[in-house]
Amino acid sequence: MSARPEQKSEDMRRAMLAIGRAARAASRELALASPESKRAALRAMATHLRQDGSAILKANAADVEAARAGGLGHAFIDRLTLTDARIDAMARGLEDIAELPDPIGTTLSAWTRPNGLNIARVRVPIGVIGIIYESRPNVTADAGGLAVKAGNAAILRSGSDAFRSAGAIHACLVAGLKAARLPETAIQLIPTTDRAAVGHLLSGLDGTVDVIVPRGGRSLVERVQQDARVPVFAHLEGICHTYVDKAADLDMAKQIVVNAKMRRTGICGATECLLVDKAAPKAVMGTLVAALLEAGCEVRGDEAARAADARVKPAAATDYGKEFLDSIIAVKSVDGVDGAIDHITRFGSQHTDAIVTNDEDAAARFLTNVDSAIVLHNASTQFADGGEFGFGGEIGIATGKMHARGPVGVEQLTSFKYVVRGTGQVRPG
Repeated sequence: MSARPEQKSEDMRRAMLAIGRAARAASRELALASPESKRAALRAMATHLRQDGSAILKANAADVEAARAGGLGHAFIDRLTLTDARIDAMARGLEDIAELPDPIGTTLSAWTRPNGLNIARVRVPIGVIGIIYESRPNVTADAGGLAVKAGNAAILRSGSDAFRSAGAIHACLVAGLKAARLPETAIQLIPTTDRAAVGHLLSGLDGTVDVIVPRGGRSLVERVQQDARVPVFAHLEGICHTYVDKAADLDMAKQIVVNAKMRRTGICGATECLLVDKAAPKAVMGTLVAALLEAGCEVRGDEAARAADARVKPAAATDYGKEFLDSIIAVKSVDGVDGAIDHITRFGSQHTDAIVTNDEDAAARFLTNVDSAIVLHNASTQFADGGEFGFGGEIGIATGKMHARGPVGVEQLTSFKYVVRGTGQVRPG
């Protein structure tokens, strides 16, 4: 006889509260863990990832097969798929995180007041971080590793499509914690795909969760922002733009545009819209469009783009401001750098936007006025990545403006407290 719905709900609530309590207890131990023990745990995690690669690939193959049977698209499958190279990249990411300076206990600033009080702002862990993500199994390793390095416990909630892969990776992380004699509950993977578990996590699990980091599509992020009872590091869509100015070097622009769109189309840093200065030489639009088409990209453009190449499809109004996550790009001509800024302000998601130009004044205007978490000059938007920033990895790209913005790495997963030292001072009445 199956359990009644209300009994299943109560069982879920109790199980999730137990996960929260275990994470809180582990976070207290991690906050006091030595840099050497955290480094040892991260190195051991990397070793286990490599040693258990075949088991991870087997679990991932089952996820990929199910995704294909479910009719999911190429870009989704690419994000989901693991290879030996991608497993090694996960391991190297953990090793890179291990070698980063330990942030905990560092003094951010210090000063002495006229009354002799010495005040220091000192970096401390946040505590317990809930991470909700969708189809990227590598987030399991990145999120767990970064949380531990910053002295936090992590509660991971993988999407159902990557559930088997995440479980195999999580086992390696736990083995690494065990090898370093750190609490195994420092990184917990919610052991169910039941969506009710997400609701419990967003509730804060009776005060045991300090922050939620969502990594996924708009529907996931909007639900988290709407329902969370704890602070959220928001990661919205990657509606990224590359603007090619009239003063751009054409060969450089072509290389950057093709890479920004086509290196990996399913990541949040992929350019989704190409903007071209109306004052650029006539050959610029045609050259860029042709390079994209020859790379296998579908181009949807305005009248100027279609005039430059007959293979360009007419762009619908909804193609601007759309995250394709596929080999599709929207193209539009704009009135110089100000036109590009206006377009990005209207259609962008404050994620990552780039300008290609040899005009330093135009570059400065773009970098100053585009209000995105990451802005680039003469570089591909695909550099929007914590590893490329030297962070060792990232949990995601935060597009909000509170606490964390841009790649969320080790330092972004910390807070601070004030340490005040006196010599007997009392405050006058």
